[in-house]
Amino acid sequence: MRGIWRALGPGLVTGAADDDPSGIATYSQAGAQFGFTLLWTVFLTLPFMAAIQIISACIGWDTRQGLARNLGRVMPRPVLYLLVAALLMANTINIAADLAAMGEALNLVIGGSSLMYAVLFGIVCLMAEIFIPYHRYAGILKMMTLVLLFYVAAAFSVHIPWGEVAMATLVPDMKFNQDVLLMIVALFGTTISPYLFFWQASQEAEESMLSHRRMYASHPDLRKNAFHSISIDTWVGMVFSNLVAFFIIVTTAATLHTHGINRIDTASQAAEALRPIGGPLAFALFAMGIIGTGLLAVPVLAGSAAYAVAETFKLPGSLELPANRAIGFYAIVAAATLGGSALLATKIDPITMLFWAAVINGIVAVPIMIATMFVVVSKRGMRLLAIPRWLTILGWLAAALMGLAVVLLIW
Repeated sequence: MRGIWRALGPGLVTGAADDDPSGIATYSQAGAQFGFTLLWTVFLTLPFMAAIQIISACIGWDTRQGLARNLGRVMPRPVLYLLVAALLMANTINIAADLAAMGEALNLVIGGSSLMYAVLFGIVCLMAEIFIPYHRYAGILKMMTLVLLFYVAAAFSVHIPWGEVAMATLVPDMKFNQDVLLMIVALFGTTISPYLFFWQASQEAEESMLSHRRMYASHPDLRKNAFHSISIDTWVGMVFSNLVAFFIIVTTAATLHTHGINRIDTASQAAEALRPIGGPLAFALFAMGIIGTGLLAVPVLAGSAAYAVAETFKLPGSLELPANRAIGFYAIVAAATLGGSALLATKIDPITMLFWAAVINGIVAVPIMIATMFVVVSKRGMRLLAIPRWLTILGWLAAALMGLAVVLLIW
C-alpha cells in the first residue's frame, strides 16, 4: 500500500484539486436545480478529462518543461500571451471564489467575519507554497483529498432511487434550454479546468527529475512503462474526482431537490445536503470539505498561473526552489493569490461567484485545449513518449465537446 501511495502523484493531486469549492458549489447547484437529470455529464466527461490530462502530463514529463513553454514552440507569441492572460484571469477569479467560500464556510461554524477568514486563508495558502518544498507539499495535498469522501458517505445515508439515478446517468436528457446549457458549460468547466492542464504538465516535469520515473529518461525501452505509470496515476485521480462529483449531485438531488429547494443561494443551504449523515454537525462537515479542498485548490490555481507566466517569459521557477532563487516565480504566486483576495472586496455572493468561476473556466478551456492538441500534432521537442492515436482522438473530441457546449450556450 505504501508503494501504491508513493506511485500516485500529480494525477491524484490534480483530480482532487478539480473538486475544489467551485466544483462542490457547481455540482450541488446542478443537483438542487435539476435533480438527477444532469448525471450523464459526469461520466461523459470522464474519458475526455482523463485524455487531456494524460496528454498534458506526457508533454510535461517528456520535455521536462511546462505546458506554456511547449505552447510557445508552436504558437505565435501574441496567441501565447492571450492564452496565458485568459488562464491568469480565470485562475484569479477562481481563487477569489474559493477563498470567499472558505471564509463563508468557517463563518457557518464559528461566526465572525467571512471576509477576514477568507483573507487569512489566502495568506496561509501563499505561505505554504513559498516555504514548503513541492515533494513535501504533494504528500500533504494527497492526504487532504480524503475530506471529499463525506459526500460519498452521505449518499448512502438517505433514500436514493437508484433506478432513476442509473437511467439519468446512462440516458442523457436532451431538453436543452438556456439554463440547462449554462449549467452544462459550468459542469464541463469545473470538471475540465484549464489550470489543471498547466499544473499537471509542470508537476510531471518536476516528477521526472525527482521521482522514480526519471530512470525511464535514460532507457528508451522503458518508455511504455513510463506512459503506463502516468496513465494509471492520472486515471486514478480523474475517476476519484468524477466519483465524488457524481455523489455530490446524487446527494444534493436526493436531499434538496426532492424537498423543493431548487436553487442554492447560500453556503448554509449547500451544507444541508450533509444533514442526513452529519445531523447537527452538517455545517462542520461542509466546512471541512470546503476548507480542505480550498487549501488544496488555491495553491494549485496560483501555482499553475505562476508556472504559465514564468515559462512564457523564461523566468526561473519551481516549487522546489527556495524563494530567493525564484523571486519572479513566487511573485506571480503571490500576485495571483492576493489578487484573488482583493476581489473579495466586491462582496459578490460566494455561491454565485463559485458558479460563474466554473462557467468562465469552461469558456477559457476551449482555446487552451485546442492549442495543447497542436503541441501533440507538431511533436516539436517530444523525444520519448509516443502518445497513442486513440488518446489523441479523445483529446480532439474533448476540445470539440467543450467548444460545442460553449457555442450552443452563446447561440
